[in-house]
Amino acid sequence: MTCPDKPGQLINWFICSLCVPRVCKLWSSRRPRTRRNLLLGTACAIYLGFLVSQVGRASLQHGQVAEKGPHRSRDTAEASFPEIPLDGTLAPPESQGNGSTLQPNVVYITLRSKRSKPANIRGTVKPKRRKKHAVASAAPGQEALVGPSLQSQEAARAADAVAPGYAQGANLAKMGERPWRLVRGPGVRAGGPDFLQPSSRESNIRIYSESAPSWLSKDDIRRMRLLADSTVAGLRPVSSKSGARLLVLEGGAPGAVLRCGPSPCGLLKQPLDMSEVFAFHLDRILGLNRTLPSVSRKAEFIQDGRPCPIILWDASLSPTSNDTHSSVKLTWGTYQQLLKQKCWQNGRVPKPESGCTEIHHHEWSKMALFDFLLQIYNRLDTNCCGFRPRKEDTCVQNGLRPKCDNQGSAALAHIIQRKHDPRHLVFIDNKGFFDRSEDNLNFKLLEGIKEFPASAVSVLKSQHLRQKLLQSLFLDKVYWESQGGRQGIEKLIDVIEHRAKILITYINAHGAKVLPMNE
Repeated sequence: MTCPDKPGQLINWFICSLCVPRVCKLWSSRRPRTRRNLLLGTACAIYLGFLVSQVGRASLQHGQVAEKGPHRSRDTAEASFPEIPLDGTLAPPESQGNGSTLQPNVVYITLRSKRSKPANIRGTVKPKRRKKHAVASAAPGQEALVGPSLQSQEAARAADAVAPGYAQGANLAKMGERPWRLVRGPGVRAGGPDFLQPSSRESNIRIYSESAPSWLSKDDIRRMRLLADSTVAGLRPVSSKSGARLLVLEGGAPGAVLRCGPSPCGLLKQPLDMSEVFAFHLDRILGLNRTLPSVSRKAEFIQDGRPCPIILWDASLSPTSNDTHSSVKLTWGTYQQLLKQKCWQNGRVPKPESGCTEIHHHEWSKMALFDFLLQIYNRLDTNCCGFRPRKEDTCVQNGLRPKCDNQGSAALAHIIQRKHDPRHLVFIDNKGFFDRSEDNLNFKLLEGIKEFPASAVSVLKSQHLRQKLLQSLFLDKVYWESQGGRQGIEKLIDVIEHRAKILITYINAHGAKVLPMNE
């Protein structure tokens, strides 16, 4: 007789050893059969019957399993323990010295960690499309491609004719760039109504959702696609020390003269100015709407095809001076006086002796907030008096750093208005700096500012700034890839979010007002 080794069998054996002798004694003795004895005996009899039925059923199932063979053992185990993996993730039983094994009383299960996956931002997942195997026939009149195109210097040497009237062999040795050269050859459409998106390739402005982000207007999307996808028809020099060039883009009226005005143009800057694209999207998300549309584009004729920022050329901007590139001449001292006057606020016409310009008071608050987040110093702090500049900064190269002793006479730069809208500013030359440490932030940009725009501050306080920047910057395919994809973009957003927290702390500490500025 073997000793039972399972807890259930031990309990059954104990109850049987107690019930059987007592039942036999009750029925064989001459004592009166009381109600208690009858109930106890009946219960023991029922339990014994239950045990007999269980033993019979178990023996029947054991016989069926033996007939089916050993190959059913794994399936039976899986059915009995559906949540325990049978792929070797269970710990083996411990072995004793005599060769026998101990059944473990603890089941070890290896939990497989779930792979971390970033959240999908709306509109950044490309939908699956059916592949069309039909070959599209070329449109009539488009197989003849004539006109000037922009190629590398090696291709320029092989060309026979150079288009007159454009920049030829421009000197970019100062910036370490290769000379630009315009040559005549294939690459420009000769006609047709659709110049914005060539049919041979996909647009560099990708929108996979039903609509574009709400902070980008239809005109913004149209101009972004114009800058990113239009064929370059010409190149014109610009009188600027930054080495920027004007790209004449096709997209105007057929047969129009290749110059800015009849044809749309974009200002092509150096690859080091890629933060202009980030600045454009940040401006739209904050609800300021003061920057010009900007995209990234690969220029085959400069830096071996490295991406460069292209900013829309706006002919409605007011003329500027050559020294400060501003339509209004202001010094730092005059600027501080204007902030105290609160010109044109609440619809009040300023007095003639106040010295106010046509610019609305709220415009300075928007500029200060925008410049602080991106640490743009070339507008309000041209001498770099509010931070420790580097050797490559413009103020150090131009020898303006020692002039901080007389800051009141320092001229402001890049203060631009539109001819038809002198009340509002246009933010140009928005090269930001993401490598500025926290202890070297330029707080001089916020000096004299007592009010901040409510729409921008609400976005900075919310938890959606990162999501909106990811969704917006994803539209520009070239910029997204040039920054290393989402991982590189996240690092830039980390800097902006950290500066936003510092700005909110500054606003609270100085008791600045947060006002709606939607005039």
